[in-house]
Amino acid sequence: MKIFVKNLDRDINEMQLEGLFAQFGEVVSTKIVYDTITWESKGFAFLEMAKKADGQKAIEALNGKEVKGRELIVQEAEERRR
Repeated sequence: MKIFVKNLDRDINEMQLEGLFAQFGEVVSTKIVYDTITWESKGFAFLEMAKKADGQKAIEALNGKEVKGRELIVQEAEERRR
């Protein structure tokens, strides 16, 4: 299951984000999106979890949770339109 996370603190790294989600199940991949010029985090990321049920648990538990002073917005990622 692919998950979209936004409103991330700019100092959070992929290991920290993965650790936050790993408590709900196996995280297959984590990608924080960075600005291509400044290499600063844009404040959002995509994760993929091995099982949909684990992804749903993570969304329910983490959506609205405060992490490093910011309230996370966590939802299932939508397929990219071409």
